Amino acid sequence: MSSEINECVRRSLNRYFRDLDGQTPHAVYDMVLQSVERPMLEVVMKQAGGNQSVAAEILGISRGTLRRKLVDYDLL
Repeated sequence: MSSEINECVRRSLNRYFRDLDGQTPHAVYDMVLQSVERPMLEVVMKQAGGNQSVAAEILGISRGTLRRKLVDYDLL
């Protein structure tokens, strides 16, 4: 499964760089993290039935960190 995610990210990044058409890339790290983190949080919260403690356990992060990320992405 993780190899599928890796390949999806790899293809998307290759397409991103190809489509720049001579423009200089900027803040790629943050762009990728934000592109992946928000949908991951949405899916995991749904899987956890909205329970932040369960979602934090699934993600392997503290509930406080999860809550901060949910606020950052306006998911609360």
